[in-house]
Amino acid sequence: MIELHKNSELSKKQERIYIEFKNRVTGYVRGKISNVHDVEDIVSDVFENVFNDLKCYDESRSSLSTWIYTITRNTVIDYLRTAKRFCEIPEELCAEDNIDERLLNEETLESLADALEQLDECERDIVIMHYYSGKTLKSIAEMMNKSYSYVKLLHSCALQKLRKLIN
Repeated sequence: MIELHKNSELSKKQERIYIEFKNRVTGYVRGKISNVHDVEDIVSDVFENVFNDLKCYDESRSSLSTWIYTITRNTVIDYLRTAKRFCEIPEELCAEDNIDERLLNEETLESLADALEQLDECERDIVIMHYYSGKTLKSIAEMMNKSYSYVKLLHSCALQKLRKLIN
């Protein structure tokens, strides 16, 4: 009977904490994470951590809000570390594999065409197939009977030359 009473008190305390801090925790997480579903998961993880460690909370060391904020911050950092580890950037979004937006402006199309003419035939073919035909560097490598690494290197060199020629 005493154990049940303790659990009831603990549940009420957890409920008060959740009601008091849910909006603040959610606001903080939303400021760091854009995906709504991830925000919900992280907020749930925060309160799970808070409730699991509530018996260890020492109010002489920090206020409850500071303690919860620290747990929230650490949970977001852990999420970002994990997300970064498992997030693979698509080939098209890599900085060295992406023609700058300014190259696509109408004013620069003519200078881009001139610059393309100044590239080696192989580099020009890679750029044209990749950006105008939408082929991946992997498929271009297969078509040209070259290794993917070599095509990626040629592609990177071609983009560097184009940037120099257009600037």
